[in-house]
Amino acid sequence: MHKRRMLICATMAVFAFSGKVSAEEVFKIGSSVGLTGYAAVVDRAWRDGLAVAAEALNEKGGLLGKKIQVITEDNHSQPQDAVVGYRKMISSDEVMLFNSGCVSAGNFAAASFVMQAKLPMYLCSILPQRENEQVWAFSFLAPPKFEIESRYRYLKEKTGIRKIGLLYDPTPYALMMKGLGEELAKDFGLEIVAQETYKADDADMTVQIGRINAAGGGAVVKIGQGGSTVTAAKNIKQLGLDKMLLLSSNDDGSIFSQAGEVLGDRFLFVAPPVQLPKQLQPGPSKDAVDAFLKYWKPKYPDRDPANSARAWDSMMVLAKAVEIASSTEGKAIRDATEKVPAYTGAYATFNFSDKQHVGITENPFLIGKFANGELVIAE
Repeated sequence: MHKRRMLICATMAVFAFSGKVSAEEVFKIGSSVGLTGYAAVVDRAWRDGLAVAAEALNEKGGLLGKKIQVITEDNHSQPQDAVVGYRKMISSDEVMLFNSGCVSAGNFAAASFVMQAKLPMYLCSILPQRENEQVWAFSFLAPPKFEIESRYRYLKEKTGIRKIGLLYDPTPYALMMKGLGEELAKDFGLEIVAQETYKADDADMTVQIGRINAAGGGAVVKIGQGGSTVTAAKNIKQLGLDKMLLLSSNDDGSIFSQAGEVLGDRFLFVAPPVQLPKQLQPGPSKDAVDAFLKYWKPKYPDRDPANSARAWDSMMVLAKAVEIASSTEGKAIRDATEKVPAYTGAYATFNFSDKQHVGITENPFLIGKFANGELVIAE
């Protein structure tokens, strides 16, 4: 009996020791993503970009010897569901950092208690609105003004259109961009003659587009992502508006291709270089794109790489922050992220500092179009 008791105790000790070592060897990253709902196309790409980056980093030993494990929770593109997922990942999964998708409202809703847990937030979306929450958050989204400026510059320099309409959804990101669109229009000699809103799941926007046309708008500057862009393209064609342009926000290439097939070269979109890889010249940007595509293309040869590239870049910045910090503790990573030197990634160049938590400080965007079955630069 005594020997049996000793054997049982020894076995339990081995399991306890093994479990402890296993926990120490894993770095858990939580990700709140909209795998269903309006953000699904972009957030699925974000999830998959995190996964291929984790694979690449784990091949090199992970983060200070700890293997990266990405834990995702579907927020269904709804802020209330994001809160539930965030709380679960903190309490049950014991994640060490968040790297979440593009549902801004969901990230906003969770930011206060993520801050209280002293966990860094790397975000596909814009930063939370409160300054004390921004201290813990880092955005890998290009400032909204860059998307507006790129489209406005194209209209000014490449077309004779001076009257435009804004078509936007009610998300925090879109509302912010709409405000910037209003502010920047005069700088480019443009007049906003109509502003129309829509819901992400609207099946028809002919009324809104008709109003823009009636007001004299020669182009629709659409603010918002997902299938609604394809709907808008179809509606423009259905209304017989043969001269109207549709300029879309940055989005997944599958959306661009579908809308381009409807409107041809009257559909234009904002694109980072990785979305137009054939256009890249040799240099650091091309090297970063190639490093990412080495992992991405074998797994997803037919999928657009843009939003996944941004997720990949966020993980590479994380790896550099951990290296600087020589630690995987939350506050140490937060502090070190501010000290990461300018990083040229597959999507853009990122420059974080103690005063700059929006990493993209130089406009990376090109204007693209759909031609001959592929996405190319619009001349």
